[in-house]
Amino acid sequence: MTPACRLLAAQKIDYSIHEYQHDPSAKSFGLEAAEKLGLDVDEVFKTLLVTDGKDFFVAILPVQFQLSLKKIAAALKCKKLHMADVKDAERLTGYLVGGISPFGQKKRLKTVVDERATALHKVYVSGGRRGLDIGIDPNTLIKVLNAQYADVVDVD
Repeated sequence: MTPACRLLAAQKIDYSIHEYQHDPSAKSFGLEAAEKLGLDVDEVFKTLLVTDGKDFFVAILPVQFQLSLKKIAAALKCKKLHMADVKDAERLTGYLVGGISPFGQKKRLKTVVDERATALHKVYVSGGRRGLDIGIDPNTLIKVLNAQYADVVDVD
């Protein structure tokens, strides 16, 4: 069990586990998960880390979209954000990129979930390793992470 699964189990949170054989040559971890699990890409969300150079934040958004740094900065009331370095993301979360779960990270970071999750009954996020996703109610995701909803995708 990953730290993400242990955290959810310890808190008696209702979730489902979905495993697939990860292909090391896959270009997009999230799109690979959707395809191999037979899920709609709208339901599969990726976990990204951003920083203002001092603090780090988590963005959770549908895999087929790019993150809008302007929108997430506005949601977090930051002047300017950029993507976190891979080494920082892995160090802060305790997970490898491509398997970063929003749950069970080494350090709890302020989190924003794209508002598109509100239209869904279940979203799928990384379970803490490549080839493992967790299905969870989006409102439960928000509650467990003490997160907020906002529009954070780049639609241009």
